[in-house]
Amino acid sequence: MHPTPDPGSGPAPGSGPEPAPAPDDLVRRHAPGTRLTYRARQRSVDATAWLGLALHLPAFLLGLGLVLALSLLLDAWLGLPAWLPALLWLASGALVFNRTVEDRLARHLLRLHRPLPHELAVLDPVWREVTARAGIDGSRYQLWIEDSRDLNAFAAAGHLVGVTRYAVENLPRSQLAAVLAHELGHHTGGHAWAAILARWYALPARAAWRLAVRLWPRAARGLSHGTTLVLTAAACWLAYLTLTATYGLPLLLLALPWLSAAVTRRGELRADAHAAALGFGPMLAALLERVLAEEEERERRENASPRGAGAFARLLSSHPDHRTRLHHLRPYLRPAP
Repeated sequence: MHPTPDPGSGPAPGSGPEPAPAPDDLVRRHAPGTRLTYRARQRSVDATAWLGLALHLPAFLLGLGLVLALSLLLDAWLGLPAWLPALLWLASGALVFNRTVEDRLARHLLRLHRPLPHELAVLDPVWREVTARAGIDGSRYQLWIEDSRDLNAFAAAGHLVGVTRYAVENLPRSQLAAVLAHELGHHTGGHAWAAILARWYALPARAAWRLAVRLWPRAARGLSHGTTLVLTAAACWLAYLTLTATYGLPLLLLALPWLSAAVTRRGELRADAHAAALGFGPMLAALLERVLAEEEERERRENASPRGAGAFARLLSSHPDHRTRLHHLRPYLRPAP
């Protein structure tokens, strides 16, 4: 939710953001039956999505190598063609966009439920307003509710837009629209599907790493000190040879968590810019200021000196801090000339 406004996502030079509509306008402006014009391209893939996929390429290649190794074992034991499991694994990524799979993902993994009638009465007109402004067919997406007392919303998979019950029940409709416009920006920018694809194809590598972390201490306990020393020295020598042969490129893998977090923060700012370009900048800024004030008040009650996340924690955070987001929203808050 914090990418810097850029020419592709910000307002045109010399133009200001659309005036903030009154809450009632969010209901009336695009009532059912109103003629709407949709954009020819309903989705795109911005630089943030491409960078996120690129940063997960090492995990994808490692996962592919593990699947190929398993395929060779199955070929030797069962006579199963070695290419078949790898091909099925590569094709399985399409399942994350299947509506039935998304429904199961929302219900059983994310613990969401479809909006109840009174929740839908609030969400439906607001969602129609947001998608109409964006020129997006809102019926392509599924709205879901998370039973939580936190203020939160998220975009997931190819068509899921989730929002907490607290947000539906307590936010003014104009601010709820700003939140939904932000999540729509994740979908139209390709952030949501790129993130779930990256995680899906990284699963074999993550599973292998977790298995190694669990098994190594047990295996090490059964080894003598001399054997452990020899294996450690061999591993260090192999790592040295690898780094020398590749000019130290594998060391870049150590920076991947920080780079990935930076790209994710950029995606958040881009989604903010998407919401602001649709005219929801003032409402989003008001919401961020409210949340920031509540956090500062809570910190004052808990501790006289305000606490902030450490430098490393901020670098690994998937979201920019509220002040950064407000700073990037400033161009959208200036009155039109």
